[in-house]
Amino acid sequence: MKGVVLCGGIGSRLRPITYSTAKQLIPVGNKPILFYGLEDLAAAGVVEVGMVVAPESGDEVRDAVGDGSRFGLGVTYIVQEEPLGLAHALRTALPFVAGDDVLMYLGDNLLRHGVRGVVEDFQRERPNCQILLARVDNPSAFGVVELDADGGVVRLVEKPADPPSDLALVGVYLFDHTVAEAVDAIEPSGRGELEITDAIQYLVDSGRVVKPTLVTGWWKDTGRKEDLLHANSLVLEELEHDVRGEVAGGSVRGPLRLGEQSRLVDCTIEGPVVVGDGAVLERVILGPRTAIGDGCRLTDADISESIVFADVEIHDWRLTRSVIGRGSRMFGSGPRGYCELTLGDRSEVIAE
Repeated sequence: MKGVVLCGGIGSRLRPITYSTAKQLIPVGNKPILFYGLEDLAAAGVVEVGMVVAPESGDEVRDAVGDGSRFGLGVTYIVQEEPLGLAHALRTALPFVAGDDVLMYLGDNLLRHGVRGVVEDFQRERPNCQILLARVDNPSAFGVVELDADGGVVRLVEKPADPPSDLALVGVYLFDHTVAEAVDAIEPSGRGELEITDAIQYLVDSGRVVKPTLVTGWWKDTGRKEDLLHANSLVLEELEHDVRGEVAGGSVRGPLRLGEQSRLVDCTIEGPVVVGDGAVLERVILGPRTAIGDGCRLTDADISESIVFADVEIHDWRLTRSVIGRGSRMFGSGPRGYCELTLGDRSEVIAE
């Protein structure tokens, strides 16, 4: 089985962060979202991965992932010149797949239990297609699946105004060689894209075996800020206490992962909290559910339920539910109350 990981898309719902960072490389728990997926593929026994990238962000993904050897993978980069849908991205990757089984994974998804179980199930049962489903509160935002009384797939609809169920397609799809026929047979949807739901519907209508599987554990599509922060919280809830830097004074309650050559001076930490390497925090109230990136400099700040990228400087601000881009600087005396901010990379905020 080969893997195809989709790393395109412009991430419009996460702007301004995604003006300068591919959405799949946004850190959750101080690790790019994409890396969790690549680790999951490797754990499932996938060795060869085709990374479908956009022209605009492909170089950034290449720089971050390299040849894939750090994950135990061999990575081939495939450029999708235009964002014409998930099925189009898969069709673009089919020469790489070369008729093998394929696991298509959306690079901005997180699955608590990974994909090893579903890969083993697919290889054992040998359906033509296997799809992962999760129950959601807002099915209109997803591809939705309707099942019959016996649990078989009847219908798939992309982002329906009137959803036939609350079962959303998780961003993991497994196919045998018949998917090539399916993506060649479908036409662009009303929004001009080749929809993966239409390709799977073609397989259903053609009498192929499409097996639905309900995910266990949590699943997050991190396409919006609130989902990104929730994913960060979920990842940090499983954090183990691991202090490799220095804690000088202050107090620590709950799990803290403190990176090498980092220093906390007179800080109050309420875990779970992760602080990267080479960071210096002085008189900071931090947490819970907060991630601070490598090389940050924070003084007299109060930050909770937030994601702070690498090399950020924050002085005398109170932040909650915020996402602060790489290299940003926040100085002066911020408002007395907590602020909820989203800042792109290298932003500067100076309060008077």
